[in-house]
Amino acid sequence: MIDTPQILQTVALPAAVIHLTIPRSKMMQEFGPAVGELLSELATQGIVPLSAAFAHHLKMTPDEFDFELGFVVDAPVTASGRVQPGELPAGKVARTIYHGPYEGLPQAWGEFVKWMGAQGLKQADDLWELYFHGPQSDPDPKTWKTELNRPLVD
Repeated sequence: MIDTPQILQTVALPAAVIHLTIPRSKMMQEFGPAVGELLSELATQGIVPLSAAFAHHLKMTPDEFDFELGFVVDAPVTASGRVQPGELPAGKVARTIYHGPYEGLPQAWGEFVKWMGAQGLKQADDLWELYFHGPQSDPDPKTWKTELNRPLVD
């Protein structure tokens, strides 16, 4: 289930990211350790994340995800190992909130894309998800909320 989508203008947000290009089948195995790696490096640098984790998907194929996993920050990040400075981009986006377990994200995206098509909105190639209420907040997947963002092209 998704909330009624909105169209809004975002501002660029500085972030700490790890760039991953992985098979879709490895997402659950790679995601958690990369989050831990990011949080550990941010703690080492004395930086507190300002957001929940996000995944900024740059390219997706049926077999592979190419994305930046990250956290919004309010201080400059020094590159260290896989952790690099990055950002969530500024621009016009369609945004909605999906309620439920991560396994339902493909269906939620399908519903969201269908809505954008019905509105005549042209979508950019990238997208991002912000996992603002998930297993770190409550073990019950029915309470999880994921913000879905799709940049729009004029």
